[in-house]
Amino acid sequence: MFTGLIEEVGKLNRIQVIPGGKRIKISARKILSELKVDDSVAVNGVCLTTVKIDEDGFWAEAVGDTLAKSTFEVLRESQSVNLERALRLSDRLGGHLVQGHINGIAAVSQIRKIGENYLLEIDIPPQFEKYLIEEGSIAVDGISLTIAKLEGSRAGISVIPHTWKNTNLSSRKIGDKVNIEIDVIAKYIEKFLKSGMSKNGETFSEEWFKKLGY
Repeated sequence: MFTGLIEEVGKLNRIQVIPGGKRIKISARKILSELKVDDSVAVNGVCLTTVKIDEDGFWAEAVGDTLAKSTFEVLRESQSVNLERALRLSDRLGGHLVQGHINGIAAVSQIRKIGENYLLEIDIPPQFEKYLIEEGSIAVDGISLTIAKLEGSRAGISVIPHTWKNTNLSSRKIGDKVNIEIDVIAKYIEKFLKSGMSKNGETFSEEWFKKLGY
C-alpha cells in the first residue's frame, strides 16, 4: 500500500528481457535508505518487488499483467520514474490509499501553466469514467492527485509547483502515456451495489436509495 506522495524521481538505467517480462535497474539515492530485497516500491505507480540492491540503485522485475496494463511495455532507458516505498502503519497518510495496481493507461491531452500552477488534462479510457468525480482522488504515474474538472472521460488536474518540480510531470509532453489507478473505494462500492441485498431482500439500486430519501 502507498500514499501517492513521491519520495524521489529515479532514472531507468538498464532493461533486461527475461522470460515473460523485463528486469529493470533504477538509479536512486533517497529511497535506498532502509530498502531491502523483497521490499515493495511503486515505480510510476506500479508496485514492484525489489530483487537486488546496488550502491546506486535497485533491480525489480515486471511480468504478465504489469506489462499489459501499464506503460512498462514501452519503457526506455534514461527515462525518469516516480518512486515511493511502501507505506508503514506508523506513517501519515498524506495523499490517498494507493495500491500500486494499475487500472489502465491514459494519454496527456493538455498541459497549461496557469499562474504558478499547472493544469494537466488526461484522456482516461471510457470504461473508467464511472469511477471519476470532481474533487475525487486519482493516481497518475503513482502521484496522488485531485480531479479539478471532468468533461466525459477527460480529467483536468491542477498541479501545484512543488508536485510539478518533484515528480516526473515536469518532463511530460502532450501525447505521453501515463499509468492511472482509480480510487479503490469506488470499485468496492460498485461491487457492493451490484451484488448486495437489503434486509428485506430488495436489491441495492438507484431506485432503492431514492426510496430511502437519498
